[in-house]
Amino acid sequence: MADAADLPLWRGLNHLALVTNDMDGTVRFYHGVLGMPLVATIGVGSMRHYFFATGPDSTVAFFAWEGHDVGSIEKPAGIPPGYTTQFDHVSFTLPDEGELAALQARLTEHGVEVTRVVDHDPLVHSIYFHDNNGIALEASCWLEVPAATGRCEGPMFGDANPVPAVRELIEHGELSWTPTTRLADDEVVDPV
Repeated sequence: MADAADLPLWRGLNHLALVTNDMDGTVRFYHGVLGMPLVATIGVGSMRHYFFATGPDSTVAFFAWEGHDVGSIEKPAGIPPGYTTQFDHVSFTLPDEGELAALQARLTEHGVEVTRVVDHDPLVHSIYFHDNNGIALEASCWLEVPAATGRCEGPMFGDANPVPAVRELIEHGELSWTPTTRLADDEVVDPV
């Protein structure tokens, strides 16, 4: 088992990079409707990369390439698609149910269709909506904030038949193997 001192000290999601055909509309939605501060912008040639704060040390970011249509896909959150994908939805954390209700009202005031509060007991309460790009979004508040205890047990672990890796963690406290990966291209290019 790896010593805790050898593990990375994760501080959140630096940024989730999504794409848009309409950066102006995206700024208006994420900053104007959702109230996420615009904290950084990069513009090089026809490429733009803009960052919106979602919490301490965490952002959601968008790429746009002028003159290049990236298309759009509209898909409800949590429903299996009939096409190849690696993405379902983004869920943003709110501190409590009062903030969840306030966001639900704010979205309605801005003409954004939003669901009722969905109870995902024992984990979270959530609302679902889409951004101006058709990306499925969720806002959630934890019913009990999950703790990284190193043990995969308790009410937060509700899968009665977990995958083999989770069974290994439950039984041995560590994984017997981890996958290797590769880069999609030979060279990582910084667009800046």
